Amino acid sequence: MSGARFPKRARLLNADQYRRAFAEGRRYGGRYFVAVAASNHGGCARLGLAVSRKAASRAVDRNRLKRLTRESFRHHQEKLSGMDVVIIARHGAKALDNAGIARILNDLWQRIGDPCRRC
Repeated sequence: MSGARFPKRARLLNADQYRRAFAEGRRYGGRYFVAVAASNHGGCARLGLAVSRKAASRAVDRNRLKRLTRESFRHHQEKLSGMDVVIIARHGAKALDNAGIARILNDLWQRIGDPCRRC
């Protein structure tokens, strides 16, 4: 699967990129994750992650949430082309099993990628 990689160009790398996404983006809320999506006027989708200690106190839990989010994003990045997406984990997300996290994120990617909702 050559198209399902997570290269450096698919990541939000600095504070200015995050700031712009938060300022111009649209919020998609949920019980365990919030997504902020903004157009990046570029060709590929980019992902930023914000998993705080409040959401998951142990580093192993934060890393698991980030790893699963990146994996899910890799499989859906073609639907999100031209978007900067920041995923924020909420308190309680760490209690979900891997399949539950994948289901919730898949639903989030569908909502963000729906062209009717972008307008």
